[in-house]
Amino acid sequence: MLHRAFSLFIFNPDGQLLLQQRAAEKRLWPDYWSNSCCSHPRQGESLEVAVQRRCEQELGFRTPLRFVYKFEYSAQFGDLGSEHELCSVFVGSYDGDPVVNTTEVQAVRWMSPRDVDAALAADGDEFTPWFKLEWQRLRSEFTEALPLTD
Repeated sequence: MLHRAFSLFIFNPDGQLLLQQRAAEKRLWPDYWSNSCCSHPRQGESLEVAVQRRCEQELGFRTPLRFVYKFEYSAQFGDLGSEHELCSVFVGSYDGDPVVNTTEVQAVRWMSPRDVDAALAADGDEFTPWFKLEWQRLRSEFTEALPLTD
C-alpha cells in the first residue's frame, strides 16, 4: 500500500554525507547502507516534525532541515516484504559525531560525494534501493541543495 515516508541526507562542514548501516534486526534491508535517516511519519504528524523526531531518535541530534523533492517508488525485499512509498527528501547539516540508536543503526560513516559515487558504482548491492534513487537525483537534478560537492 502506498504510504508517506521521508529520507534525510545530513552533510558535515566538509561536504561529507553521513551514511548509516541499518541494524541487523531490521525486517527489510537489514545490514544495508543507506542515507542518514529514513522513516515514516505517524498518523497526523507533519513530515517536518517526523524528520526531526527520527533524526534525534536515530542519530541523537536536531538540525535545521530543507525539503528538496518528493517522489514515489516501489521495491521488493525477497519474500519478506516490500516498500511502496511517497517519499519526501530532506537535507540538513551537522558538525559533530552522531550518537546512534543501536536498535535502528548498526554503524555510521562520513563519505565525500565522490566516494559515495564510487562505492555505488563498485558495489551498489550493499545500499538500499531508495538511497540509490535519491542520491542519483540529488547529484543530477538538485545539486544546489548539496553543500560543497566534489
